[in-house]
Amino acid sequence: MKSGIHPPYAPVVFRDKAAGFAFLTRSTATSDRTVDWEDGNTYPVIDVEISSASHPFYTGTARVLDTAGRVERFERRYGGRR
Repeated sequence: MKSGIHPPYAPVVFRDKAAGFAFLTRSTATSDRTVDWEDGNTYPVIDVEISSASHPFYTGTARVLDTAGRVERFERRYGGRR
């Protein structure tokens, strides 16, 4: 890699506030807030809205959209196909 052009790559904690889930990884993202981690070190923390712990697809709570029902409702409402 060319030196001097890449941002620093360091350990960061990403915390999903909705699920109460946090994980330590490496990232170029930084934050002014810090958290004391399980290993006794202090790391920058970034709060996220959705992670694998709260995303409907990964938790199995995803709903399947009824597209056929939508088409039928549209046809009933606006006169059907001609």
